[in-house]
Amino acid sequence: MKRNRRRPESLSLPMQLWMAVFLGLALLYIVGLSLLKSAGDLHVTNEITGENYVRILSGRYAEVLWLSVRLAALTTLISLALGYPFAYIMTRLGPRARVWVLLLVIAPSWTNALIRIYGWKILLYANGPINSLLQTLGIIDRPLKLLYTEGAVLLGMVYAMLPFVILPVYTGIERMDWRRVEAARDLGASPFRAFLTITLPMTLPSLLAACVLTFLPSVGLIFLSDILGGANTVLWGNVVQDELLKSRDLPFAAALSAVLLLLTLIVILLYRRAGGRGEEMVF
Repeated sequence: MKRNRRRPESLSLPMQLWMAVFLGLALLYIVGLSLLKSAGDLHVTNEITGENYVRILSGRYAEVLWLSVRLAALTTLISLALGYPFAYIMTRLGPRARVWVLLLVIAPSWTNALIRIYGWKILLYANGPINSLLQTLGIIDRPLKLLYTEGAVLLGMVYAMLPFVILPVYTGIERMDWRRVEAARDLGASPFRAFLTITLPMTLPSLLAACVLTFLPSVGLIFLSDILGGANTVLWGNVVQDELLKSRDLPFAAALSAVLLLLTLIVILLYRRAGGRGEEMVF
């Protein structure tokens, strides 16, 4: 008598239903809400309109979107430049040293993110430790404006997102077949050429996952831009928050959120097209 085996696809059915009900319906609600007209004070009318999206194309919102995407892209590039070599070096350490270094990477996430960002704010004050040290060394005559700038926001974003590069890249490098690298070296390839032709392609899925995990959250880091950027640096998430809590314009806030959802969808589609695998997103 033959046993009826469940197909592997059926095992994911509960999760697919969960996503469809609690995520898919919520997204449809946001998109539908964005097409309605506001009646003021978080109320909406039944009139369908595209005015909310036309309004987004105005100068102010287009500038905020460009700033958010630009800072997120810079955060991703800098985090990759710092995180990839760090993760590579981690894999070459001994087992004991690797555990300690990995602990140092993960440990900051055990504390509240606001506390850590406020720590950077104290460091960047005009009379803070950084300016005081530079003045003591005679490098500068007067305090530098380090706080409430795009540079301060970028610094905070890189600090917050760096572990999201290190951990998936470390996982990808650790699972790599090092025998291929050794074979390339035995055949006469230089260390740099072996890295470009063997190591980098084999770790590309992890690298792409790190890009997605870094870029997408960076677009809407509300608390970080509030603390380090002030009113001078406003990200897309800040605009959504202001329209919802201050202007109380629910449909327009939904339209702004829909734009962020569209951006997320585009990035994920590019990730999949570039060869990313879903399992690399989990580290």
